[in-house]
Order: sequence, then structure tokens, then C-alpha cells
Amino acid sequence: MISIFYMHGAEILSARSQTEFARLDKDSVLWIDLMDPTGEEKRAAETFLGTEIQSRAQAEEIESSSRFSESHDAIFVNTNYISPEGDELVEDPVSFTLIGNTLATLREIPLRSFTSLQRRMEARPAQYKSGYHLFVSIMDQRVDLDADIIELMSKDTAQFSKRINQKEGINEEFLLDINQLQENTMVLRENVVDKQRLISNIIKSDRFPEELDGRLNVLLQDISSLINHANFTFERLEYLQDTAAGLISLEQNRTMKIFTFISLLLMPATLVASFYGMNVKLPLASHWWAWMAILGLMLVLVAGLWTIFRSKKML
Repeated sequence: MISIFYMHGAEILSARSQTEFARLDKDSVLWIDLMDPTGEEKRAAETFLGTEIQSRAQAEEIESSSRFSESHDAIFVNTNYISPEGDELVEDPVSFTLIGNTLATLREIPLRSFTSLQRRMEARPAQYKSGYHLFVSIMDQRVDLDADIIELMSKDTAQFSKRINQKEGINEEFLLDINQLQENTMVLRENVVDKQRLISNIIKSDRFPEELDGRLNVLLQDISSLINHANFTFERLEYLQDTAAGLISLEQNRTMKIFTFISLLLMPATLVASFYGMNVKLPLASHWWAWMAILGLMLVLVAGLWTIFRSKKML
């Protein structure tokens, strides 16, 4: 699907077909948004812009030169957008191409930040003078969404801490939940650091308007704050994981201690029972009260061991 946003007087209008390029002036087009486009739509946009739009494979490359590059007339930026999928965070690559006054984006999935920005563009066109202003607005919204995700992670971490304090449901599944949240925190931190590197490169670019440097510097400050929050959340989760593992180990040790104590407590009585269970003539075996004497001996031995364990504070 292709969406073309262009200036018409003081308004920003949109078109939904690549055939509209024939009647549009390149300087009036602010944004070409390609969402899972057909080959024909992508080629039409490339022809209109006069440059290649990077493919998904190029967007997924991790080399610094693939994440940000410049040609003699264009800037190419690739980054990943994070979205929740069940208990995990998944990353989807998005390519940005800035050429002239126009921003071109290539993505595979719907993105809430793009949809909300498109509505705001048509409602307040004066705020979006060029594709560069749109790019900064997109980055700004993405950082806000990342902040929301970190806030949710912090709330989940607080709930985990509360469960540990109350010793509620501390088991293997609980440890796996903490591990999954740690993994999500690492994914988010890596993604935010990637944006920090991209924006730093953009500020150094001579092609980017200087009037936007202030907004980009504010974005860098926000990103630094997010990185600090992500690091703190990860360290806190690591501490909670160690605490939960320690509690589980203590519970297992307590259970093993009970079984060991029972075994030791019954061992002398078992020995007496085994001794008198032999098929030979034994002392007292001929008396009718022998079984009561043997039972009494066993109880005395159990009581004696119990007293010894209590005196040694082993119980």
C-alpha cells in the first residue's frame, strides 16, 4: 500500500495510488509511505524520487554503514521498530530515505505512530514544513512509545518484587517470567542505543536543517534517560532473579532437611526391628511381653534422637 502526502496551498492532502505521481510536483510531496508495497508501487516511488529505496534485507543489516549512510543527494536511515507480541518484543525494520524536501518510508507492518502522525499532519499542516520535520516527529513519537514500554516493564518488575516479598508463587515458572522480561529489556535497550547512534550521525550531517538540531539534541537526552532506566530495570531484574533462585533453593533445602531428619530419626528403630526380625533365637523372644519391650526400646531411641537434635538446634 502506498500513501502520498503533499502540500496543496496551506493544506496537506493525501493520495493512495502511484498514478498520482504524474500530476504532483516533487517539491510539494512531503512523505511517501510504503507499507508492504507491491513491486510496481516501490518502483514508481523510486522513479519519482530519482533514487533507490532500500529493501528489507538492507534495512535488517546491522553494520553501522547500513544503518546510516549518505549519498550526494540523499540520506538513508534504517532502524527497527519494537512491538509486543505475546510475552515477547519483536523487531520490524523500517527504512527512511530523505531526498530533497521528501521523506520516503518503507515498512512491512502497520505502525500506530505512523497512523497518528498522518492524522496530525492533515489537522495541523503548518507544523510539518518538510520531510525532515516529519522524520524528527516520527523519531520523537518512537522514543515516547519506547518510554511507555519501559514504564510497563518497570511496573512488571515492581509486581515481581512484590511477589518475592510476599513469597507468592516463587517457582520455576516465575524464574522464566523474570528471564523473559530481562530478554525484553535487553532487546529494548539495544534498539534505543541504535536510535541514539542514528540521531548522533544525523546531527553531524550537513544536509539536515540546523533549525532541527535543538529537537534532535532533546531526543538524545531523552534516549540517554531511557538507556539509564533500561539498565536499572535489567539490574533490578537480575537481583530479583538471584533472590527468587535463593528462595527456591532454601525451600528445597528445607524439604530435604525434613526427609533427612525423618530418615535419621527412624534409623535406630529400624535397626532394632531388623535385628528382632531375624529367624534366630534372641533375648526376650520367648516372653509374651517381648513385643512391648521392643516397641518401648524403639520409642526411647526415637525420643532420644529427637532430644539430641533439639539440643543441637538442628530442628
